[in-house]
Amino acid sequence: MIYDIIIIGGGPAGLTAALYARRANKSVLVIEKAAFGGQITFSPKVENIPGFLSLSGNEFADKLVEQVLEQGAEVELCEALEIRNGELKTVVTDGGEFCGRAVIIATGAKHRRLGLPREEDFIGEGISFCAVCDGAFYAGKTVAVIGGGNSALQEAILLSEQCAKVYVVQNLETLTGEQKLRDQLAARPNVEIILGTVVSALLGESSLTGIRLRRESDGSTTNLPIDGMFVAIGLIPQNEPFANVLRLNRYGYADSDETCLTETEGIFVAGDCRSKKIRQVATAAADGAIAALAACDYVG
Repeated sequence: MIYDIIIIGGGPAGLTAALYARRANKSVLVIEKAAFGGQITFSPKVENIPGFLSLSGNEFADKLVEQVLEQGAEVELCEALEIRNGELKTVVTDGGEFCGRAVIIATGAKHRRLGLPREEDFIGEGISFCAVCDGAFYAGKTVAVIGGGNSALQEAILLSEQCAKVYVVQNLETLTGEQKLRDQLAARPNVEIILGTVVSALLGESSLTGIRLRRESDGSTTNLPIDGMFVAIGLIPQNEPFANVLRLNRYGYADSDETCLTETEGIFVAGDCRSKKIRQVATAAADGAIAALAACDYVG
């Protein structure tokens, strides 16, 4: 079968694209390699999605998938390995090949992990990656932000407005974020910066209760009791397999603007895998709609 539009990625951007494409009466296949919903499924409670007072990330993902399937989209659980470009686009996966007239790449970006034992178990149980999404859950509590770049400092500033105590743990001997952000943090009495230190272990049973810190200079360790940890050491876009049809910037993101177009005809990009400033569910969904409408125009 030749699909009108193949969408790679089953997060909010990809599923919104599928919804809009089906509403335009295009045949649609969504390819997802892991679990539908993307990064939002790690959030146990989400309160910034329009139309919902509160729901879990998994609940939101389930509603999106149900809506897309009800509209008649098809889905395949497999990993896209390559796109062969031509008059028709062939998406090569570990479960076979699929042909389409247009392809929307919505593979997202995953948060860089610390690489510690039990880290995945604690995601959503004390480990978070988004202060905007989850910071309110730690109001009046003690948290740690891991990282020293702009993203980490912005997270720490936001958290300092509602948390009793915020630790910023940086592996280098200096923060690497902008001076303006460093100055703002220095003026917050409830923020403590710990430099030259890494997290060497995660503490707790069913949820995170603390972290073990190791000084890089002498190897000494201490345990730091905390209620939550926000990891802000960068994102990893999932674009490498498609470098033949995407122009990537130096960070690996698709070099595309708000139009969601690429330099390759019939290839579109949406969501966190493209170069953008704000990465939230609302902006991912917006990208999905824009990319779908552009793909529909291309298919005709």
